[in-house]
Amino acid sequence: MAIQHNDSDQEVASGGVKLFAGLANFVVIAVNPTKDDLHELGIKVKEEPSYWTKIKDKETGKENEFFKLTFWIQNPDLTTRFDILLSDRPRVSKTGKNQWINNVGQTTWSADAPAYEWWKKEGQRHALEGEEILIDFVKAWANVKADDDVYFETMGSIVEGEIEEITSLATQLKDNRVRLLIGVKDGKYQTVYVKMFGRVKPKRDDLFVKSLNDEYGQFKAEFPHDLQWGPFAPKLAVVAADEDAETEGVPEEEGGWV
Repeated sequence: MAIQHNDSDQEVASGGVKLFAGLANFVVIAVNPTKDDLHELGIKVKEEPSYWTKIKDKETGKENEFFKLTFWIQNPDLTTRFDILLSDRPRVSKTGKNQWINNVGQTTWSADAPAYEWWKKEGQRHALEGEEILIDFVKAWANVKADDDVYFETMGSIVEGEIEEITSLATQLKDNRVRLLIGVKDGKYQTVYVKMFGRVKPKRDDLFVKSLNDEYGQFKAEFPHDLQWGPFAPKLAVVAADEDAETEGVPEEEGGWV
């Protein structure tokens, strides 16, 4: 007999990749890195990353191309990434209204140029698909004050894959942290909530709750309802046996098993 044994209190069985969920602060460590860049960061990938994807429009059935702006983020527990999908197409609602954006990052929906009292007209323009999410992320990441400028001069080029303006910003903000909600999809994939981004100070977890409760704020992932950061604990459910189903093996009354 050859059995190399261990004390039963010693953990030897692999639990797989450790997953995390909840709200936590992260730094951005890379934007659209190459395969070599990722290897230098200790992130092992086999192929060169592709930053373009096609998605079928549910209404028209047409495939539209998007540029993937990928942010790699890290904290002491986790290194992961999330994508913001961008295109050169103006964002239009199902009712035909245009989304507008201005130089201070305000957005609104209107058929014509907005005429609201609160609306800042400087730099007003049609928002491109994905631009609102990018600007909201930058507001939190760069800790931009209310009514301060937050826009990219080369937005038209960014959606085409020319991201020098963003990589330059990443260098400037290398020590800045942003508060993100992390979830787990399909029990094995880390995913990031992109409908709300938080600042480190003040810590406004209530804004995440408000967004999650919004009609369009659903997060299609598992995450702790108290939003507290920690190792991911999947919800387990025991399925009761169907009493009418046939029992496999020898029937119980014959001294077998069920």
